[in-house]
Amino acid sequence: MGNSTATADLDVALEKHRTELTGYCYRMLGSSFEAEDAVQDTLVRAWRSYEKFEGRSSLRSWLYRIATNVCLDMLTAGNKRARPMDLSESTPLAQAALSPRPDNTWLEPMPDARVLPTVEDPAEAAVAKESVRLAFMAALQQLPPKQRAVLILREVLAWKASEVAELLDTTVASVNSALQRARATLAEREHAGADAAVSDPLDEEQQKLLERYVKAFEGYDMTALTALLHEDAVMTMPPFDLWLTGHDDITGFMTTLGAACAGSRLLPVQVNGLPGFAQYKPDPETGGFTPWSVQVLEISDGRLTGFHFFLDTQRWFPLFDLPLHLEAEPDQIEKDG
Repeated sequence: MGNSTATADLDVALEKHRTELTGYCYRMLGSSFEAEDAVQDTLVRAWRSYEKFEGRSSLRSWLYRIATNVCLDMLTAGNKRARPMDLSESTPLAQAALSPRPDNTWLEPMPDARVLPTVEDPAEAAVAKESVRLAFMAALQQLPPKQRAVLILREVLAWKASEVAELLDTTVASVNSALQRARATLAEREHAGADAAVSDPLDEEQQKLLERYVKAFEGYDMTALTALLHEDAVMTMPPFDLWLTGHDDITGFMTTLGAACAGSRLLPVQVNGLPGFAQYKPDPETGGFTPWSVQVLEISDGRLTGFHFFLDTQRWFPLFDLPLHLEAEPDQIEKDG
């Protein structure tokens, strides 16, 4: 009896760390699904070797050690996940072609709820959010795996150099040197797609901007949309490697290759520490709406600077607990029900 209680207690103790470990593995791997697999693997390994855990460190730092090893093993394949603008030049609309690349090419979106544990301290919460934004995540992917681990543990999770050295079985000097190199690499990338300046929570101006965006997008009103876009705004659509820059090309795309998105419905989602929407486009067969993309929006200086459409809805919508169909009219559901 006592044994099953101990087992249940251990399950609860391990489970408490799931969200923060998922956040850590997601920053390390750049993939929502690989992060969830890595955490599952971490918890199973912890469970199996719990007898050997002598309590010399806290359970939390022991779990981070296991998770780090799992991620480093997964990263030996050398795959760096990226955004379309990390891989190629932007395409003028006249040459726009939709050529997909394999899933493991792309940095993947992640619901905030799966990676951002609830914390009391607003400053800590802000750092956590900033550290899962797409631009920062893409920059992390440029770092060698060990430097990536050091930077996340030191800068995002605020571990001491001595704790990181112990976790990585190395010296404080080598942790400090890895951190300096990682910071230098990130500094070089600062100008390349500077991160969105989004308040947390969104300020009134940003809320209004989003409301205007929903109205413009659902109404497919390109004049209204142009007014909301920064002149250097960027639009991406993984798994396609195409990316567009500037409002003329973006709205031009939306009225040509993207014309089927007219009449879409948008539902708000919290994604990568940024505002986002689940986009459903009209489904002529059912008369309702069918999933089309998870949109992630970047805002700076009162304008939209980036919008990123993640199109693999069979993977993303279940991850965000989103329905795979919307009825045409909410009041019809009651009638049908």
